[in-house]
Parts: sequence; structure tokens; C-alpha cells
Amino acid sequence: MISVNDFKTGVTIELDGTAYQVVEFQHVKPGKGAAFVRAKLKNVKLGGNIEKTFRGGEKVPRAHLDRREMQYLYNDGEGYVFMDNENYEQISISAAAMGDGVKWLLENMNIQILVFHEEVIGVELPNFVEMEVVETEPGVKGDTATGATKSAKVETGATVQVPLFVNTGDRLRIDTRTGLYMERA
Repeated sequence: MISVNDFKTGVTIELDGTAYQVVEFQHVKPGKGAAFVRAKLKNVKLGGNIEKTFRGGEKVPRAHLDRREMQYLYNDGEGYVFMDNENYEQISISAAAMGDGVKWLLENMNIQILVFHEEVIGVELPNFVEMEVVETEPGVKGDTATGATKSAKVETGATVQVPLFVNTGDRLRIDTRTGLYMERA
């Protein structure tokens, strides 16, 4: 159990059998009456946000999410197949549970699978991935000073905005949280 007075951004709690992550919180002490905590919570499985008000000092159960490191193997048409690195057990995860992370998945990539009550509820990709550009307009000499960008298609099929000097065949470092180009690798 965790007191709502101890909320911090990123803490995971359990409400009505569902895991929620604290996105924002605010301790309110009105001039009259008891203090309370207003919190914005993100449903870990579905991704939606709710706002909930708790009485000051109220205790809520902490959600225990298991993080298992698994290796991405392949897409079988119905889902994405992962192998547990410890016992070599394979599981399939639906595209809905994967979310937007599928556009950064490369074969043999290790990622964290989030498990809550023996049910897969999501994945955590590495913050940065290195990918090869498979299609983009050719760079022109001298196109480095303007700060302009162009579209580039990477090996997974995702499209990223890159500087004009990036060419087909270049390896890029991409932030998976924002989908932005960071640098050439």
C-alpha cells in the first residue's frame, strides 16, 4: 500500500483491478476542510487518462508490474512473437498491445515486456534505436546550413524527418519515445 501523499510521477497504482501510472498530481490544502490529492492517472493497458481525487493520507494498493526482458523474433500475421531470454518460452503479443512501438521493432531486438497479473499489458522499447535509411531523396552538397528536413523511410517502414544531408544507406539513431532523428550512427 502507498499513501497518496507519497505520489510521484511514474508511480504505478492499482484501482478496480487495473494498473494506473501517475502522470500528474497536486496536493490541495483548502482554507476550510481537509486536504486532498488530485491526480491524473494513465491506464497502463489501454493508454487512456482519468482524473481522480483522493482524501489526504488515503492508502491505495501499489501495482506490481513484472518487467521481463524478451527478444523479438518475427511477426506471424496475427501478432508479434517474442522469446523469453531466460527460459526460451515464446509468446505472441497482439498489435493492439504493442501500440506505436511496432514501427521501431527490429528482429532480434531485446525489449521489456510489462506483465500485470500474468497478462501482458504492454512493452517498453529501448529509448534509442539504430536503423538504416532505405529510401530518401539524395542529399545535395551544401545542404547543411538551412536546418531544413526531408522524409526518410527506415528499414522497418517507419518515416522519419531527417536533415537534408542524410542519404540512403546511412545509419540513424532515432528516439523511440518521440520518433525524432537524433544523429547519424
